[in-house]
Amino acid sequence: MKQTALLSLALAAIASQATAQSSPPPGFQGVIGKTYAESKEYWTPLPKAPDGAPNVLWILLDDVGFGAASAFGGLIPTPTFDSLASNGLRYTNFHTTAICAPTRASLLTGRNQHTAHMGGFAHTFLSAGFPGWDGRIPAEKGTIAEILRDNGYNTFAVGKWGVTPDADTTDAGPFDRWPSGKGFEHFYGFLGSQTDQYRPALVEDNAHIQPDGRHLNEQITDKAIHYITRQKKAAPDKPFFLYYAPGATHAPHQLPAQWRDIYKGKFDEGWDVYREKVIAAQKKLGVIPANAQLPPRNPNIKAWAALPAEEKRLYARFMEVYAAYLTYTDHEIGRIINHLKEINQLENTLVFVIVGDNGASKEGTYEGVVNRARFGAAVTEEEALKKALAEYDKIGTPEGLQTNYPLGWAEAANTPFKYYKQDANAEGGTHNPLIAFYPKGIKDKGGIRKQYGHVIDLLPTTLDIVGIQQPEAIRGIRQDSVQGISLAYSITDATAASRHHVQYYYIFGSRAIYKDGWKAGVAHHPDYIDINTPATGAAPVKKGFDNEVWELYNLEEDFNERNNLAAKYPEKLKELQALFESEAKKNNVYPLIDWEDVFNRRRLTAVK
Repeated sequence: MKQTALLSLALAAIASQATAQSSPPPGFQGVIGKTYAESKEYWTPLPKAPDGAPNVLWILLDDVGFGAASAFGGLIPTPTFDSLASNGLRYTNFHTTAICAPTRASLLTGRNQHTAHMGGFAHTFLSAGFPGWDGRIPAEKGTIAEILRDNGYNTFAVGKWGVTPDADTTDAGPFDRWPSGKGFEHFYGFLGSQTDQYRPALVEDNAHIQPDGRHLNEQITDKAIHYITRQKKAAPDKPFFLYYAPGATHAPHQLPAQWRDIYKGKFDEGWDVYREKVIAAQKKLGVIPANAQLPPRNPNIKAWAALPAEEKRLYARFMEVYAAYLTYTDHEIGRIINHLKEINQLENTLVFVIVGDNGASKEGTYEGVVNRARFGAAVTEEEALKKALAEYDKIGTPEGLQTNYPLGWAEAANTPFKYYKQDANAEGGTHNPLIAFYPKGIKDKGGIRKQYGHVIDLLPTTLDIVGIQQPEAIRGIRQDSVQGISLAYSITDATAASRHHVQYYYIFGSRAIYKDGWKAGVAHHPDYIDINTPATGAAPVKKGFDNEVWELYNLEEDFNERNNLAAKYPEKLKELQALFESEAKKNNVYPLIDWEDVFNRRRLTAVK
């Protein structure tokens, strides 16, 4: 009896398997008969972009403040950006996350940084084992490249990636969080947060390769042009998506010899005069309000006039090199724009240029850095200055392995805002220029757009303009909702009301919440050294999250945060603090992390 039952089960399994084998796969629309004569073939159609869909070019620079590039009133010439902006649109109320990896994860996915699991970095030492912090972008948060690839685009990325977990970055992979695993058919660049511009940790597609000794900007531009040329030769009517993200102008500030001295003497007047000139130029250009005023110098930044001559000479050199680095980067981007023009593709190319993934960098210390004078060693300000002066001739060269300008220039490059990169509570950390260029679709050449925007908005904006729907699934994986709001409505209507109403910010404990022109924020400095607080000589005291003082600003009337209204409108502050709590819970911001505590716990665990 038992054997009969087993035989029946086996026969049933065989019958079930036969039935499954003859059943058509999902999506098959033909007919499967017993013979070919009784069957009807069906071929799954290849993905095809909408008729006339434009090429898409996203350009993301690194560590450039609002007041650096001439396209937005800065004193550093950027003729390529000037041309794109004068023939496109300048978005003057656009925002990033205040630091690189969160900005990139948010940009590529259209989701907030913690929703994309990038509350900190993909680096092991700045990620943590929590949903918003593990540095691993989930498959259900698909990227712009995955969407465009599956809708008939070729997809290329060059330059800085920055969102691959450290453990995955060897040639053994896994590769699902390399560019190739996130929708890019070809990649040429580096996976980390920064690299030496002459000795980069270079990757092509899924393997590390040896750099050829030229500057990385030149190499990635050559490769981008190669990708475009090869693709258009094979499929002239097929659109491409190029994500061009140079390491520039992140430290180290290195550039070819022929560029290093082009601004010799240009910045001898110093950072105070620079700020005054830039705010005047920004008013004339119309990218800031006509009644705008400079905030006071950031705490601990010395007046230029009070500096000794040798410091002025050193600090001016740092800025000469940085400015040349930005102009050189603009030149390399100009090569791509010129190539598109030469092959008659520029008119049908949608270009977005984000001039900085955050505000100007505060990582150069007060004296500037050539080869890590103050990082990782307990040295005085005098010792750091002496070391920087001794290495004056290395600034901008391949031997300047960590060259970065001093904080006085970072503040100047952020004109008209206060504070810096990493300061998620301040516009100086999060307020960056955006240029939109699309000859076929933008008629208001040189127009100004003041609508509030954030990096999460560019994915839906691009899809909206191209004519592609946000997918419910990508290659069988159901997708979470995109959180960005398309800015396409603003292209044809300069006066349209902003549609992005609420946005939270968080970097290293500093945090803020924006709602319809109002903003509340709080700085967090857990590491005993607070560069944004005036020195008092008192013993440093570690600050906890509960002891911090929030500030309140009405950005509609006070766009650069000069007038703290927290005492005047306490109920408004409470309302925004409650909104931050709600957004934080919704986006996996918690737990709030002091990285010093994380490092201490890991050291103790390692000892045990």
